[in-house]
Amino acid sequence: KTYRHNFSHKLYEGDIWKLDPDTLEKVDVLAGGFPCQPFSIAGYRKGFIDERGNHFFRIIEYIESLNPKVIFLENVKNLTTHDKGKTFKIIKDAIEANGYSFHAKVLNTMHYGNIPHNRERIFIIGFKNNDDGSNIYSDLFDFPSEEKLTNSVEKIIEKKKVDEKFYYREGMYPYDRIVGEINKENTIYQWRRVYVRENKSGVSPTLTANMGTGGHNVPLIYTKHGIRKLTPTECFKLQGFDMGGSYIFPEEVSNTQLYKQSGNSVSVPVIERLSKNIKTVLNNKKVEIKSGQLKLV
Repeated sequence: KTYRHNFSHKLYEGDIWKLDPDTLEKVDVLAGGFPCQPFSIAGYRKGFIDERGNHFFRIIEYIESLNPKVIFLENVKNLTTHDKGKTFKIIKDAIEANGYSFHAKVLNTMHYGNIPHNRERIFIIGFKNNDDGSNIYSDLFDFPSEEKLTNSVEKIIEKKKVDEKFYYREGMYPYDRIVGEINKENTIYQWRRVYVRENKSGVSPTLTANMGTGGHNVPLIYTKHGIRKLTPTECFKLQGFDMGGSYIFPEEVSNTQLYKQSGNSVSVPVIERLSKNIKTVLNNKKVEIKSGQLKLV
């Protein structure tokens, strides 16, 4: 509902296992994320084509069918060390075996998106090889450079009083445990089931999908109107969305779902910078060699 409310292009909606990739329109870029489940080398290409299988290999099937110029995947930082590195090796091998280059890097939103949000994610980029195995696009691509964080939490937090439902008042759990502990403005805290943790780095901790369910890891702030949770709008701002501008919530979507969406989302400025680098490479037709290196002209 949120997606349809903000975008008007053609949208296929359905179970990734039930949609037939051969019936979909071709695309230049295939983007996606997938659960980090245990991978099995022995099981690669066998036993995964059902609802109990592994989503990554289903993505590979979409790639084989749609044959995009670029693969653009995102996952949690720990993907590189999952199962002692075996998972990451299988992913790399599968992408390269299907005729794509492999580029991977962990990017933190606060270093690559200029948003005060400590969010580390790994991004995997692959460019389609030529028939002879060469890949000029791969040779030209590079990840964005790190940039200085100039935005602050203060710019994200709403100064006026928000809806009363976001505040913790006397008699509400865990008010008695957090009052006194949460006492600084423009700082984001977390209630960690039995204690309060202050984020002293001046940025937001990583937003999670369960923020709207209460309890563990809920981001909290201190304001002159009282202690409260971050609103869904503030959470989306911490992901770099243009709230109040080009991006709008549909009224029928609950706050619990909005918290989940923002926690599961990617950080828009990081994706934008990566996309611009990809587009720059794809749009350049002329290349020359300088000092033994391929350069854009």
